[in-house]
Amino acid sequence: MSGYAVFLRGVNVGGITIKMAELKQALASRPFSGVKTLLASGNVVLSSGLDPAGVKKEFEACLRETFGYDAWVVVLAAGRVAELVAACPYPPDDATTHTYLTLASDPAVLTALFEAGCALDGTELTLLGPEAMAWLAPVGGTLDSPFSKISSKPKYKAATTTRNLRTMIKVRDAAALL
Repeated sequence: MSGYAVFLRGVNVGGITIKMAELKQALASRPFSGVKTLLASGNVVLSSGLDPAGVKKEFEACLRETFGYDAWVVVLAAGRVAELVAACPYPPDDATTHTYLTLASDPAVLTALFEAGCALDGTELTLLGPEAMAWLAPVGGTLDSPFSKISSKPKYKAATTTRNLRTMIKVRDAAALL
């Protein structure tokens, strides 16, 4: 059994509402154990005998069948979440900026998004690996930041999701207990 973190895209925004207790109950029939949901933004830690691709397939099928929407998730091994948090060069809390990690299930999509972001003036991005990049946004202006606007384009949505570094730290800590 391996520990994983699963990050849902677009949950509890844009009309897709899933109660975390209902999600946990739905996952009980799948090949997962130790399922724990974190916050209300679609963060789950669990154990499974499946590989990451198998976890992704089962998890997305559960979301489609139970909640009736075209679901996208990013699955990372628990240890990889810890490595990404440690590799992030930006602080989790700052008076002027928020630190985010954009996670991807498709390295080619992340590379394209990273390259598009690097073309923006004044956007600070750091590629952390084939599945993640870190970036900064001004406090109070995350959704209006140029990078946020690019990352929300349809060509990136199905393969990426973004979390605040503070959330990633909470996920790392919960996954370490699996």
